[in-house]
Amino acid sequence: MSDEVLEPVRALLPGIAGRARSADENRRIPEETVAELAAAGVFRMLQPKRYGGTERDPAEFFEVIREVSGACGSTGWVASLLGVHQWQAGMFAEAAQDEVWGGSPDALISSSYAPMGRLTPVEGGYEMSGRWSFSSGCDHASWAVLGATVVGTEGRPVDFMSVLVPRADYGIHDVWDVIGLRGTGSNDITVERAFVPAHRAMRNYEQAQLRGPGQKVNTGPLYRMPFATLFTSAITAPVIGAVAGCYDAYLAAMRDRVRLSLGGGRFAEDRFAQVAVARAASEIDAAILQTDRNVREVYRHAVRGDAIPMELRLRARRDQVRGTERAVEAMDILFKTAGGNSLRRGNPIERAWRDAHAGSVHVANDVERALALYGRSAFGLTVEDDLV
Repeated sequence: MSDEVLEPVRALLPGIAGRARSADENRRIPEETVAELAAAGVFRMLQPKRYGGTERDPAEFFEVIREVSGACGSTGWVASLLGVHQWQAGMFAEAAQDEVWGGSPDALISSSYAPMGRLTPVEGGYEMSGRWSFSSGCDHASWAVLGATVVGTEGRPVDFMSVLVPRADYGIHDVWDVIGLRGTGSNDITVERAFVPAHRAMRNYEQAQLRGPGQKVNTGPLYRMPFATLFTSAITAPVIGAVAGCYDAYLAAMRDRVRLSLGGGRFAEDRFAQVAVARAASEIDAAILQTDRNVREVYRHAVRGDAIPMELRLRARRDQVRGTERAVEAMDILFKTAGGNSLRRGNPIERAWRDAHAGSVHVANDVERALALYGRSAFGLTVEDDLV
């Protein structure tokens, strides 16, 4: 892998870790951190070259995200989502891309994909209203991708769309006060009767079928990859990274610890502690190896211009949710064996435990549903799902 982005990001990690507690307490990532990540090129990695992006192999992007998340889970989460939206915006019509980046190639985009908006067809596009939750990093973005339902003449839903909306057309409501990923600032967004030109709306079905209108101008392999693979990986990578960073912090904290209970002695010489460390390390490694393998294989198909087999797309989805599940299992092992001191507020282990569990409840990490899709296909049954 080229170190063009990774090395500058690694230089930022001590500062990001030092601001992790304040991000957690203030419920948002500091502007300083976002500016540093932008200067390091993180948000350019999946952005179209036509607007100054670098269109990197997405596996490289997710490695960067894991590193950032190891220093601060909330920062990694926001960096991952703001970064992957740079890719998704490249799937919209050229006119929409020009609106987003024509005036500022550094413009960032948040999202809330649940179809909470109502789109009513009008001349030239749609009128949209609605309220959306969980728009991570929205305070740092000048655009949002919002999910909406197109309503027909009889008031019934006829289609599902993703819609690009400029900051001037929506309000942000400070409601984010949660147990984990507190620093993500995942606040609510509201839109009241805003006009959406047709070029800023994209059918979810077309996106899932790799037929986004932006592919006419963004012809690189990155834009021949499935939304499901990239977006769900962007949800799992920060969870894995937060746990991997916690593992390192755990070893540093516990290596020289001397127990005052359970017979005393050095913690590191306890055979049960040694087994726990081995189990956690194995789960983290498995999560990274499987998710990276799938993303790289999907990307290789795209580079060759080959169709991406459904079997591969389902395997990527299977291992993505298992990657989150494995990371959380590793996190629980570390948390249980770290002792009472890990309960103290602001402790890196305590914060990583909260962040990992919070990330695991995202809809993209619905383990049973995703595994059922894989099993359904393995039995030869038809699978239809936009997150594949």
